[in-house]
Amino acid sequence: MWNPILEGAKQEDLNISNDDEPTITVDRLDLAQFIHLMVDNQRLRNVIDTITSKVILLLGRFTPERKRVLEALRTELRSRNYVPVLFDFDKPLSRDITETVSILAHMARFVIADITDPRSMPQELMRIIPDLPSVPVQPLILTSETEYGMFEHFKRYPWVLQPYCYRDEEQLITDLADILKPAEVAAHRNRNRFKRSEIVRGTALGS
Repeated sequence: MWNPILEGAKQEDLNISNDDEPTITVDRLDLAQFIHLMVDNQRLRNVIDTITSKVILLLGRFTPERKRVLEALRTELRSRNYVPVLFDFDKPLSRDITETVSILAHMARFVIADITDPRSMPQELMRIIPDLPSVPVQPLILTSETEYGMFEHFKRYPWVLQPYCYRDEEQLITDLADILKPAEVAAHRNRNRFKRSEIVRGTALGS
């Protein structure tokens, strides 16, 4: 659960154990939820596996035209066993908006960014792309639009894939398999590179 109203609530000695287990008590509900997840190793592994292998961050605007495209993408990604996380750039920007986007991007397998009518997205991509070489970014843009000027700067990063130009929502969904393929190849390559580096580091430590 999230955003519970806890004003005046007594958050002490919260028991997070089953009846047949040694008692673990924690103060504060949010901390209790976190510690319970950490203690339950199987659930933690499932959460980590979901995050690293299934979460797709969708970036775009929530104007009526752009929202229909993003929601269609989200629905189709769900049907393909992904976990889409949709970020709305039309909400009022707060001071920590960039940090929020960065946190979500760190958890994603890859990012799909509709750069049609991007508004504040250039600022957020500037935070994500240079700092996350392990997270491929697949840009999308309407064929009737042109890339915004700053986007040329991102093309020098190998993990920024070739922008996919789509005519309309129907074509985008029809071609989604072809759109996802290069992102999946890049994500798989990055994952194998990480595993090899972990093996090398473990061998070095062992010696």
